[in-house]
Amino acid sequence: MTSTTMSFIPRANRPPKPRKVGLTEIRGPYYSAYGRRHLEDILETVGAHVDGIKYAGGSFALMPAEAVRAINEVAHSHDVYVSTGGWMETVLRFGSAAVDQYLEEAKSLGFDVIELSTGFISLPTDGLLRLIERVKKTGLKAKPELGIQFGAGGSTSADELSAEGTSDVGWLVAQAKRVLEAGADIIMIESEGITENVSQWRTDVAARIIDALGLERVMFEAADPAVFEWYVKHYGNEVNLFVDHSQIVQLEALRQGIWGTKSTWGRIHNL
Repeated sequence: MTSTTMSFIPRANRPPKPRKVGLTEIRGPYYSAYGRRHLEDILETVGAHVDGIKYAGGSFALMPAEAVRAINEVAHSHDVYVSTGGWMETVLRFGSAAVDQYLEEAKSLGFDVIELSTGFISLPTDGLLRLIERVKKTGLKAKPELGIQFGAGGSTSADELSAEGTSDVGWLVAQAKRVLEAGADIIMIESEGITENVSQWRTDVAARIIDALGLERVMFEAADPAVFEWYVKHYGNEVNLFVDHSQIVQLEALRQGIWGTKSTWGRIHNL
């Protein structure tokens, strides 16, 4: 582990970067705009606890290329990978040539991971497999985002999502196995329909996903402290989580067992 102050206080074990488990991916500019200098401050102080940064909502498409490259270079200088987030949903609307241009420019901007979300669109599994193949051919990593809630990913109201209904978790698991066999590097699990915009959390869904796929191959969206605390409490500090960049310290304090709520105080351990 990285040397810190107060190192005489024992912590739950956390492997050094590059990690394969216990990954923390943070949200890039979206709900709040920030650039290279803000990211430098974050990573100079708590960069040892950040594994990846994910742009959201196509935010990079609103920025000058030099600003995006600068953010990505700062991330790489701290051993942090950079993901596009799920903007492929927008790109697909404009055809195959647009997909090729998107992948080419993403690589030139310094992205490492292409997230392949399908929350707003209907895409056959074979189509998703072909997308993974195209991403891998560029030398980038493919990260499909799978979920049980159609219409997820755009701050849709709970009532609207409820009217859409949810798909069976067995279908998600079957699809996940196929995309992993096709070369996907890791799978993002969409929180909506599981722990976000629901009247009651579907903890059974998370359990079935982890049981079928294991912790190492999935990452759960958990941009709410109660949610990431639940995942760490039930699955240990090696669960992979995506959180807002404002929550890095709160999550890592929980992972290392140096802080917590009444529910987790002194209970998080790892050898």
